[in-house]
Amino acid sequence: MASFSFGSLLLLSAIFRLALILYGEWQDAHLEVRYTDVDYIVFSDAASLMASGKSPYLRSTYRYSPLLAFLLIPNSIFHRCWGKILFSASDLLVGFFIRTILKKRGVPENLCLASVMVWLFNPFTFTIGTRGNCEPLVCAMVLKILLCLMNGQLLQAAFWYGLVVHFRIYPIIYALPILLILNPNLFTSGLNPVLQKWSQHDEKAPQRNLQSRLACIFSPWFLLKSIMTKERILFGLISGLVFIFCTALFYYLYGWEFLHEALLYHLTRTDPRHNFSIYFYHIYLHHELEFSVVEKLISFLPQLVVQLVLVLSFAEDLPFCWFAQTVAFVAFNKVITAQYFVWFFCLLPLILPWSKMKLKWKGVFSISIWTGAQLHWLMWGYLLEFKGKNVLIQLWMASIMFLAANTTVLTLIIHQHKLSALFMLPNSTADKTKKSN
Repeated sequence: MASFSFGSLLLLSAIFRLALILYGEWQDAHLEVRYTDVDYIVFSDAASLMASGKSPYLRSTYRYSPLLAFLLIPNSIFHRCWGKILFSASDLLVGFFIRTILKKRGVPENLCLASVMVWLFNPFTFTIGTRGNCEPLVCAMVLKILLCLMNGQLLQAAFWYGLVVHFRIYPIIYALPILLILNPNLFTSGLNPVLQKWSQHDEKAPQRNLQSRLACIFSPWFLLKSIMTKERILFGLISGLVFIFCTALFYYLYGWEFLHEALLYHLTRTDPRHNFSIYFYHIYLHHELEFSVVEKLISFLPQLVVQLVLVLSFAEDLPFCWFAQTVAFVAFNKVITAQYFVWFFCLLPLILPWSKMKLKWKGVFSISIWTGAQLHWLMWGYLLEFKGKNVLIQLWMASIMFLAANTTVLTLIIHQHKLSALFMLPNSTADKTKKSN
């Protein structure tokens, strides 16, 4: 590992992704099965409409922010691969952010490079970007928010947070842990917070138990004494204004169609097509009856409960909290596609240096059951989609097994993780300051 520098690793990754983009062009032209993701065609069509002064929502199934179509306008001016290059460049930017974050936390270079490689050479990540999916852009913005918080750049973090929630609504789940970590004893805007450094002999970070956290939240003074601080108000105000500005601007330009397709659709989405979610079969059976808004929203209840427990348990260790939240959010979502896995894969390298899990046995076991459950599901999906077999029940059972695999792996990761608060606790900050002076 020492023979590789980060620059050479990044260069190799860039060449590899460029080769995949070129190969994808060849496959699209010569083979029946296309390499390019169907979503990329939707993005490109929407961008072409925007370039001609029309609404991107004239393209059916375009359900993203107009910002994405705007970024892909060069597809119709220069070359149709522009977007793939942009997304792959975002892939590399995520790798850069991962290394920067780990180095700031004191992780040794060889461990940094090993963690970065988990992102740069992960088959899920390099295929997602080169096939033309926009998720690497979202991942880059999420890591930028974390880096800004680590640097004490509250206004920048708030700006990027408001933008990313507008761009892709799922990062809204990170709002509560961000507000919790903006403790005035730990974080003062404009100053560099004191980061908890990595150590080979890290002790478990002091954590309040779940019962004390709940008691704090339901205390009548909690809102006034804990949440209503300068940093939290400022973060909420700036991020909220950025989100509202973007939403209001595009509502003015494209009307209700934008609001429904880009935002409201994702809150009440029901997809009758087969996917990894345990909800798909129920939706498939009852889709023609039309679900009420209450029925659509009630499926969020398991997600909300799990999210609350994870946030109250791990908020101080912000990267780990985000990772656990994202895995749980995806696992319990009403619709799950392979591109969603990238959401937590970009956070995985940030927690690996603090994991006690070795690749042998527990690591191999975790990878095997997660990959095996996915391949098992894909086998039934292939029989249904390409062979026309009536295997919906088997596919639904495979979805349940995949949920069980996600839950098992997340539980293992939680038990093997050495909790390490992102910022120094108040009683140790003064000591660290003295030592630095």
